[in-house]
Amino acid sequence: MRRLNRKKTLNLMKELDAFPKVPESYVETSASGGTVSLIAFTTIAFLTIMEFMVYRDTWMKYEYEVDKDFTSKLRINIDITVAMRCQYVGADVLDLAETMVASADGLIYEPVPFELTPQQKELQRMLQLIQSRLQEEHSLQDVIYKSAFKSSSTALPPREDNSLQSPDACRIHGHLYVNKVAGNFHITVGKAIPHPRGHAHLAALVSHESYNFSHRIDHLSFGELIPGIINPLDGTEKIASDHNQMFQYFITVVPTKLHTYKISAETHQFSVTERERVINHAAGSHGVSGIFMKYDISSLMVTVTEEHMPFWQFLVRLCGIIGGIFSTTGILHGFGRFVAEIIFCRFKLGSYRSTSVPLPDGHTSNHLPLITDNSTH
Repeated sequence: MRRLNRKKTLNLMKELDAFPKVPESYVETSASGGTVSLIAFTTIAFLTIMEFMVYRDTWMKYEYEVDKDFTSKLRINIDITVAMRCQYVGADVLDLAETMVASADGLIYEPVPFELTPQQKELQRMLQLIQSRLQEEHSLQDVIYKSAFKSSSTALPPREDNSLQSPDACRIHGHLYVNKVAGNFHITVGKAIPHPRGHAHLAALVSHESYNFSHRIDHLSFGELIPGIINPLDGTEKIASDHNQMFQYFITVVPTKLHTYKISAETHQFSVTERERVINHAAGSHGVSGIFMKYDISSLMVTVTEEHMPFWQFLVRLCGIIGGIFSTTGILHGFGRFVAEIIFCRFKLGSYRSTSVPLPDGHTSNHLPLITDNSTH
């Protein structure tokens, strides 16, 4: 009984076989079929390699939502060099809530030479080239996000000490914590003095001839500091053409959560619009000489997540490639043989022209004569 049940089971499994085996003696091979098979295998190998490269790559997914965090503080990371001595300039932040944040809360004034070394100039030129490419090709930002790492200290390399150059400039670097409302970070002449109606700067003791707000922004970012991320103003250098000149940067800050396979952080992206003008009260150009960065916080928050193709999806696409190539080449090969047989058959039929054979009764026959052994002699 067990043998009978086993035979029935085997017979049932044979009937369910969707891949019947054809004996090799029944299979006919041809040179055209071998050529098509070689092309098919080459195409499958090439597409498989390309698909594997796509599987190894990742992409950035962007999601948008309303930012509901209004109570936390916003961190501003600053590294700016101004072509004036440190005792002549002052930096602070004044927001819309009339809250003043003095530079003494987190900024360091460091006397440095304004001129860079040849190596630093070359690195700054490369950074400016990257900035120009980022403005043309926005997809490069995804590459920068994926390559972010924690081992680098700043966007630009650290400064080199050069005792041959006298410190004729002031490097203002560090970070400040401000309210998450619109504000104005500015660097102008004189140290800031707070008072009930706002604040003022002690600029009376500084001569107008010493005003020089030529500056270089080595780094400016908002939120958590992520070394390796290039921000829109990194590497910017402005040379003042007049003593009384105002440089304005209008910045829109977008809260951003970054989740990649290398780093996870809460930072901020921003876009910027620049403007500069010479202060001339006689010509109607009013204002204060200095560097003004007016920032506004966007109400939307962006979540940037690095994603990877699942392995099961890679297998499905791979099976689709292999099966699709085999089916397509089989159909094309069959169609090609069909067309070739029709063409060759037409040539063969045309080679046998109909001939007229006279009959004894005077009639003619249009049928092809039979070829015999006697007719060949």
